[in-house]
Amino acid sequence: MAITIAAMPAYNEAHVIADVIKGCKKYVDRVVVVDDGSTDNTVDIAESLGAYVVRHETNKGYGAALKNCFETARRLDANAMVIIDSDGQHDPSEIPKLLEPLKNGFDLVIGSRFVNGNGKNVPIYRKFGMKVLDVATYMAGGLNVTDSQSGFRAYGRKAIESINLNGTDMSAGSEILIQARDHKLKFTEVEIHCRYDLEDCSSEHPFIHGPRVLFRILKDMEYRRPLYYFSVPGLIMASTGFLMGLKFLQDYYLGGYLRFGPTLLMVMLTIIGAFMIFTGIILHAISRMIFLNEQIRRQ
Repeated sequence: MAITIAAMPAYNEAHVIADVIKGCKKYVDRVVVVDDGSTDNTVDIAESLGAYVVRHETNKGYGAALKNCFETARRLDANAMVIIDSDGQHDPSEIPKLLEPLKNGFDLVIGSRFVNGNGKNVPIYRKFGMKVLDVATYMAGGLNVTDSQSGFRAYGRKAIESINLNGTDMSAGSEILIQARDHKLKFTEVEIHCRYDLEDCSSEHPFIHGPRVLFRILKDMEYRRPLYYFSVPGLIMASTGFLMGLKFLQDYYLGGYLRFGPTLLMVMLTIIGAFMIFTGIILHAISRMIFLNEQIRRQ
């Protein structure tokens, strides 16, 4: 029988995980805890409360734990899954709000801290960093959402079966949105609230988390959207070199002379730009072939 589960990656959350599990049990059939190598008694508490526990012997990272959440959902034949943080930042009482759109045909529901004018309690520096990551995620091929880094989401059966994470770090949230677009998952956002006044929060510091996620997204863009990453900058460079060449020829025709520095710059821009254009086109063809092979393999 298909069930609804709440799944949470956990790392040294013994001080708060009991409250999160108890809160989730009110709204789902089963709670799954993916323990990512905790050194405290997180596992003992989770098991004592009847949670289905998956253990990592060592700390593998948020993405690896999230990957196990999806694998466990498939193993339990879950019809719906809510991913929620185990550190108490999210309110389990908002779970029904995320599950409701799944009944109306949506495959992915994102709990957003910013939709409908929400997010007044979010620190300014976090808002700025999140907006940068939102734009980068969309440019890399993801969905256009207001909160790409939200860890509070609900997934229907199609999403559970389709999403297969490769990364192990905090960029997994963006990777899911990229895969959601690849698989044409129907998505929506609902308003949620998030606490930032908690002590002993396991979240990575935003000044470390943000640049690390952005770098990973840019690497994904290099692989997934080489036309944007290589061909577009190459076209700009080659066009600049070409226009400089026309200007130099005009000056020379009117009796001027060619200066070595600007002329060398023109040649370099044109050659490097042309090389980047063709590199982007070739990588685009290769990435499409890899993507189609992955699609065939998963079918």
